[in-house]
Amino acid sequence: MAEHLSQSELDYPFKLLEYFNGFRISKAIFSACELGVFDLLLQSQKPMSAVEVAQKLGTSEDGVERLLDVLVAIEIVDVEVVQGTAFYSSTDVANQYLAKTSPKSLHDLIIYNSQTIYPLWNNLVDAVREGKNQNEKTFGLPSEEIFSAIYRSEEEMLKFMGLMNSTWVIDGHDIVTAFDLSNFKTVIDLGGCSGALARELAKEYPSSTVTVLDLPAVVQTAQRHFAQQDDTICFQEGDFFEGEIPPADLYILARIIHDWKEDKNLKLLKKIHAACPPGGGVLIAEALLFENRRGPTMVQMFSLNMLVQTEGKEHPPSHYTHLLTDAGFRDVQVCRTGKSYDAILALK
Repeated sequence: MAEHLSQSELDYPFKLLEYFNGFRISKAIFSACELGVFDLLLQSQKPMSAVEVAQKLGTSEDGVERLLDVLVAIEIVDVEVVQGTAFYSSTDVANQYLAKTSPKSLHDLIIYNSQTIYPLWNNLVDAVREGKNQNEKTFGLPSEEIFSAIYRSEEEMLKFMGLMNSTWVIDGHDIVTAFDLSNFKTVIDLGGCSGALARELAKEYPSSTVTVLDLPAVVQTAQRHFAQQDDTICFQEGDFFEGEIPPADLYILARIIHDWKEDKNLKLLKKIHAACPPGGGVLIAEALLFENRRGPTMVQMFSLNMLVQTEGKEHPPSHYTHLLTDAGFRDVQVCRTGKSYDAILALK
């Protein structure tokens, strides 16, 4: 590390101390979301004192004041001191991404990270030692049954689906526009969960028929909780690992490959290749590592999270190229979007 940090960092470890405190910053934001701080500040017609916030949220004045001051320090909340009293107000960033009511809200993603991912990461040492996920230690569920843990109750299923929905609300457009998909008239999003990515594709390519295929319980939950009045997408119950894959011009695998071991992924891709017509293809959305293993940091963190929660990991583009080629696909193209997730398109 020393050769990559400045001399000043060797004199005093400012950057290291910032890293050490990273979990505290995350948890402060998570807690503010869970308490409803950002929704309250957005709804308020004027800046609020800590006393007013505490009364509205049913918290201690001292505790909420300290939390608000942290949010000010990391520039998520604004403050103005008038005659010795601090008055807090929301920022544009908080209004857009942290309040529940925003169309681009990441609230569900934050709740999932706080209540599901955070407890799993408490067992990171064991995950590294054992080389397997920590669902059993964290939730008392077998490590082999990944989605039994993720979907262990209707509440947990909703949290996960909310996470996926938040993800594609902000990243979906970049995925569906990474390549020109207008020639694919029938599209099936395998494991499309809430339908958020499918909706982005349907909006961009209105002449295409877009279907989400997922497990029956997921489809039913999606239709109850995530359906939109102007929906043009369809839902179909099925299991793309165990059951048949319906015919389509294009299949989407978004954040699917990174959950599983290579042999299972190869079997799935061969199955998709067999169902795919000549000229058809598969679109993969995943977070791509650099080939030199030097980042991106967020993707390396995602890969560590896959160890803690699933059977899989994140990969560089060359891995997907080899995997798709081995499955029979050709003309593999990679597009780095510059956001959280990247796109890979391969044709039959």
